[in-house]
Amino acid sequence: MTRSNQRYAQTRRRFLRTTGVAGALALGATTGSATSSVRRQDDEDAIPPRFASAIEIDVENSTVTLPLYRGQGPMGEALYVLLETTSLRHATNRGINWSPKLANALGTDAVQQVDGRQPRARNRGDAGTAAGIAFRATPDFAPERNVVPGPDGFPLAADTEPGAVSETYSPLVVTRRGVVYNAPHVANETGEHDNVVSIDRDAMEVTMALTAGFYEGERTLYVSTEASAPDVAALEGATYAPALNAAPAAGDRLTATSARESIVPVVNGPMGSDNPNRQGLRSAVAGEGSPLNVVAEEQECGDPSFRDDCDALFYSPLWDVHPVVWTQQAIDDGQRRRLTSHQDVIATFRREQLESGAPDGPVNEQLGGIRAAGAVVNCSLMLVGE
Repeated sequence: MTRSNQRYAQTRRRFLRTTGVAGALALGATTGSATSSVRRQDDEDAIPPRFASAIEIDVENSTVTLPLYRGQGPMGEALYVLLETTSLRHATNRGINWSPKLANALGTDAVQQVDGRQPRARNRGDAGTAAGIAFRATPDFAPERNVVPGPDGFPLAADTEPGAVSETYSPLVVTRRGVVYNAPHVANETGEHDNVVSIDRDAMEVTMALTAGFYEGERTLYVSTEASAPDVAALEGATYAPALNAAPAAGDRLTATSARESIVPVVNGPMGSDNPNRQGLRSAVAGEGSPLNVVAEEQECGDPSFRDDCDALFYSPLWDVHPVVWTQQAIDDGQRRRLTSHQDVIATFRREQLESGAPDGPVNEQLGGIRAAGAVVNCSLMLVGE
């Protein structure tokens, strides 16, 4: 899919116009009315391939600067970011990702009720005002992250520890209007998220580290905020939040039943920081760079009323982990290379050059029969392409 800077600039201008009237629009409106409103305003994407409310995306340094929101945790202030919502109108108003699949997690421990008002509109001049909503749980950011390589690098050693944890916290919250938001906490009285680069509490902005990956042959950048498995959380610099694993369901990516979308980490891809084919978890643990995981869907949506023009109907920030391993035969035959699309992953798996890294996990029929590991990572796409 061809994308250009001019296309993004046009989309960005439309979002800025829309944001100017956000306060006059109800957040709980139906998706039907929001769809027609969006299409009348502009013929560009309803949800663009670049996170619209990002203050800055620094591709060279792999960071994103985001608006910061102020809430209340059980023991004091909780600062958070808004990344996804099930409401199309809220997504377009605020310039965040639309993920209708998150509604399938309602009624599970992965989604928590919040008290008080809707998330407050961000204003640079009101840093000292009261919080809009109250969270019933927030992470403990005090622990020290410790990533210990295993004998082969990955899997990690047993004494690996994530840098933030909460047994009850989830970044997914639902308001009394039934709208689900992905609102990861990035700071509270215990400290800051491990992927925070800097926080400006006066300007209400936070800069966070991004992870590079691939979608259909194009580069992606995403922010990792939580994971349901402790070793994955440690590796990603994410908060360990086991409650997220209640989201349906491992190995399922159907829009009618699943709140997840698939991500494929390669365990034992080619190594070497200067190797153009470098990829994999073992490479990342060795300090060579991002694991360059392959994601199966993006957040872009041209017209929500047409499935063929709306990847966001299938998109979810809850990435269902499906690890794959190059077989020894494929390595010996010189077939190991960089994989950049889920279609390529499936084709290579069917040629028996790859095998599931989670041999006892549920089979994902929509991902060529690759098995899920039973872990989920909350990763919101910030950029696809460019």
